[in-house]
This record gives sequence, structure tokens and C-alpha cells, in this order.
Amino acid sequence: MSLDAVLARIDADLEPAVGRLLELLRIPSISTDPAYAGDCQEAADWLVRDLQALGFDASKRETPGHPMVVAHSKGEGPHILFYGHYDVQPVDPLDLWHTPPFEPALEETPRGTVIRGRGASDDKGQLMTFVEACRAWKAVHGELPGPITLFFEGEEESGSPSLVRFMKDNAGELTADIALICDTGMFGEETPAIVTRLRGMVREEITVTGPDKDLHSGMYGGIAVNPIRVLTRILGGLHDAEGRVTIPGFYDDIPELSNAQKAEWDDLGFSESEFLGAVGLSVPAGEKGRSGLEMIWSRPTAEINGISGGYTGAGFKTVLPSKAHAKVSFRLVEGQDPVKIDANFRAWFEAQLPEDCSATFSDPEGAAAGIMDTSHPVFEQARAALSDEWPQDAAYIGCGGSIPIAAYFKDILGMDALLTGFGKDDDALHSPNEKYDLESFHKGIRSWARVLDAVMR
Repeated sequence: MSLDAVLARIDADLEPAVGRLLELLRIPSISTDPAYAGDCQEAADWLVRDLQALGFDASKRETPGHPMVVAHSKGEGPHILFYGHYDVQPVDPLDLWHTPPFEPALEETPRGTVIRGRGASDDKGQLMTFVEACRAWKAVHGELPGPITLFFEGEEESGSPSLVRFMKDNAGELTADIALICDTGMFGEETPAIVTRLRGMVREEITVTGPDKDLHSGMYGGIAVNPIRVLTRILGGLHDAEGRVTIPGFYDDIPELSNAQKAEWDDLGFSESEFLGAVGLSVPAGEKGRSGLEMIWSRPTAEINGISGGYTGAGFKTVLPSKAHAKVSFRLVEGQDPVKIDANFRAWFEAQLPEDCSATFSDPEGAAAGIMDTSHPVFEQARAALSDEWPQDAAYIGCGGSIPIAAYFKDILGMDALLTGFGKDDDALHSPNEKYDLESFHKGIRSWARVLDAVMR
């Protein structure tokens, strides 16, 4: 009966729970822009006050960048660490938002009620599902569920520059039996998911320089090298006609999926046409001979994320630019070493430069892929608990994105991480008009209450 009472309390208190989330969403905690440093501090302070009022021993911890929030509760049972992040992505382009991004509100849509605003799904709404589950638990039981550590970061959306050092310096305080991460999504509308593999990441910024100044295209066109042409020619060769990356050694260390894993993914009923159709596409553009889920979850990528150079303003300026710039990223899978991938890319790129051009590269940023050990009992406990809340049983899935914190928990703190979340494909993460379904928020709170009951009982 105790779980039923907690679930009933969650249902009864949904309105004030939404109100608290809207308060947090109003704080423009954009971590990548120094102009919002004060807002990141305010968001951390807001969380500390809320957690202290809830009964956690909570504090704000300063870092060279934005602060961390760490909170603890005592009790009996397995020690759980829950991770989330309170910082959010920039809102540009602002003119594409239908409502102001930091004036969040409930909105009725043809598909139900949504919470609209930056950070609603990534990750403030998801973070607060766990906090609200703890709140309901305490309201019913008079105490928090057990030994829980909450660890909220303020730099996830800007590369987590302070995270590794903070974890190493505070390893004794942060180490627990298992880490829970709520920064992922559902598999379809009614199927909760536990992520068992994450792709890693390498990011590079490249500048190709040709002439020492911008040149008049009438006087120099045809005789002088154009860095934009050089850059686009090289990057245009990143893939062959079969969709494979052409960098030497790129696929050398990647294991093939087992037949059992392929069969399990096939049983999920993923539709490539529906997935692409939702964003106005129809034809998979990855490696030929691979299923859609393989392309997203277990195969690496090379993507050009942005190109600039020359004159791009209003009107026309007929110049040969001195420089051309590009941002390139790689999603990595099991077996790939970020350092090796980056070194091979640079060597491949530089080998194709003409005599009159040079290239410079940014400081490399990278993280390896993560594979979770599902033999830990919490995985099956959580899988059963999630299945009890949603119409469809919870599925073990992969994730095409990169969440380096999962690997850090293993490498630095020696503990496994369980990733689950309640976002949906149309939440517009990192885009204008981000939203979080009210049902996702509500059932997310209920889901965490069920997980806590299964793990702590």
C-alpha cells in the first residue's frame, strides 16, 4: 500500500510540481554564454533551496566554471547517485520561437498538453521528475527513500569543462552503488527505455588559410587558390558512395553486433520511414546494408556541422576569402579511441591540402563510447518498475547521442550507470519551441517512485 499512497500523492500534487518546474525554467541558465553566468548561479541556488526544504543536505559547489549542486540524504538500502544538469542550450534563432523561451507555460496541442520553454525536456523537466518523486515519498513516509546523492551539473551543454576534475576531487563523496541518469528518452510514445550503449564524440574546428588577405575575384579569380573550395572539396570526400567514412583506420576496432542483439533490435519494430518522415525526409543516408537502429546506435558517424568564410551578409561581395572555417564532429562507437580518430582525421585532411594552403585545428574534444553492464540487479529492477507504469514493457536500447558522464562514472568512480528518461522525439531538444509532454513529466515522476520502491525495498 505504501507505493500506492506515493503514487496517489504524485497525482494529487501534479499542479504544484508543474509550478515548481516552471519557476526553474524561467531562469535562463545558458552555460555556454558568459553573459548568463549569473543566471547559472541563480539556477544552482534555486535547486539548493528546494532540496534543503525537501530535507536534503544540499549545497552549491563552486568550480572554475559554473557551480555544481550536491545533496545527500541518509537511510538504509543501496546508495543511489542521481545525476542531471540544470544548464540549457542557447535559444537562437529567437525569431523561430512561437513563445518567449524563458516564459514557460502549459500549452494545449493536438497531441495533448505540453510544457513549453527552453530546458523543459533537456534537462530541467527530467531532473525534476526524480526530485518530485522524492518529495512525494517524503510526504507519505515522513522521510526520504534512503541513502541518495543528487549531483546536478551546470556545464553539460558547454562541454563539461569542470566535471572530470570535480569528480576526481570529490570521488569519496560521489561514489555510490549505482548512478541513475535522466537525460534520455522513450522508445516511441508508450515504451519506456533503458539505454545500454551511448556513442562517444570527437569535435574539431578547422581553419584553412590561403592568401594573406581577402582578394578581388576579378583580379585574382582563376589564378589564386580559394580556401572555401579547398575546404569543401576535402570535406566532400568524407564519405564514399556507400555512406562509409573514408578516413583510413576509421572502422578498424569496431566489433560487429551479435545476431542476438540484432534480433532484439529488430523486434522493436523501428520504422525508418516514420522516423525520417517526422523531419521531412524519407531515405536513410548512412552505410548501405545497415538497419536504421544500427546506423543510430552502433555505427560511427562523421558530420559537417557548419561551414563559414568569405562574405555572407546582405547583398554581394565578390571576394576570394583568405580563410574558410568548418566544424566537424564524429559520433564514436565501442572500440574507437577518440585520440586515434582525431589524429587520423587530421592526417587525412592535411594530406589533401594544396601547396598554397595551410590548416589549423582547435584543441580536440573527445569522449569514448559507453557500454553499460546490465548484469547489475538495478537494471532488471528498473526495467520491471518502468514496465508497470507504461503501456508497453521497458526496452533495452542504444542511444545515438553522447553522454560522457556515464563513462566518467565508470572510469573515475568505478560504478555503473543506468540511463532512462521520458523525453520524446518531437521535444525539439536544442531547437526553438522545446517542449516536454505533461504526461511525460507526470508519468516520469511516477516511474521514479516505482524504481525507488523496487530498489530500496
